[in-house]
Amino acid sequence: MPDTENPTPPEAPSQGASPASTHEPERRAAGAGPAVARVPDRRSAGRSDAPPSSERGNDELPRYQKEHDTPLKLAWRVVTSRWRALRDKAGRDFMRRTLRIGVSARIFHPEPGSTGLRSKNLQYLEESIAQWVMSRDVLVFMVPTVNTNGLLHPSNITLRHYARHLDGLVLQGGADVSPQTYSEAPTRPEWSGDRARDLYELELLHEFIDAGKPVLGICRGCQLINVAFGGSLYQDVATNVPDAIEHVHKDYDAHRHVVHFPEGSMLARMFPKQPRALVNSIHHQAVKDLGRDITIEAVSDADGIIEAIRYQRADFVMGLQWHPEFHRAGGVDLLECTPILDEFLRAARETRF
Repeated sequence: MPDTENPTPPEAPSQGASPASTHEPERRAAGAGPAVARVPDRRSAGRSDAPPSSERGNDELPRYQKEHDTPLKLAWRVVTSRWRALRDKAGRDFMRRTLRIGVSARIFHPEPGSTGLRSKNLQYLEESIAQWVMSRDVLVFMVPTVNTNGLLHPSNITLRHYARHLDGLVLQGGADVSPQTYSEAPTRPEWSGDRARDLYELELLHEFIDAGKPVLGICRGCQLINVAFGGSLYQDVATNVPDAIEHVHKDYDAHRHVVHFPEGSMLARMFPKQPRALVNSIHHQAVKDLGRDITIEAVSDADGIIEAIRYQRADFVMGLQWHPEFHRAGGVDLLECTPILDEFLRAARETRF
């Protein structure tokens, strides 16, 4: 029978063993899991009975921090650093973003009695004008006519949406401007022009101007800019100005003549060492009476026919009577028109927002 009054005392813990280790078997037997190291109690910091610093967590700031730094100062530096990074990125994106330039559509109307594609309304652009604009690494989009009241395909998209989302507009050449658009009757049936295209492009032009976007008009586009502000046209230069040189010829874009830039004009500033230049000539209509706030930018040397105009109440709204997109293929004698295109694109970048 064991002696219950004097039980055998437990063995003393070995030297260096912690008190917790003596009860390890008991905890494991009780299902308490593996032993967990004791976490220092930082709440005891500063008390007289607190353990030495070697047994406490280190509450001091990292040694790389500034002396006497505060959370507020650190937060301010983080915010300003982030702001500088975002500002620099926005600046890079602003400068690198590819410009989007709209080009008005030429319109092919159905031919009576035709079949197939010629029996349809077609909208298209001439390849050279698109490639000339794209030569400066910009995107080109043809802007179609819109039909908000159509029976088959009605849409809420308007030309204003194009003016809002594109950075500039090129009015390409093509059919005559209808005399009805500048309150005249055509003196010959073949000079009736394209009234439907006039209405579409006039709305498009005004939407881009109202949006503060630049516009460059080519040939017909030059004439349309003048008419948009109340100007008029010679319906046929050879008929209305008998002493004028030929401005249209069977040679098409190989036909050319000399123009000069009036002193003080934007074109004179673009070409300071070239007061006169050789350009192609493919037009039988021409600017007659200037519209309001329209100024002359170039004149035909031989007969005084207006060859380029600019609308003064906008940063860049210019019309050229010649076709700059054909000049490079026409030889080195013709005016190099890249400075005009670059000025137009700079205006597009500056007014994009």
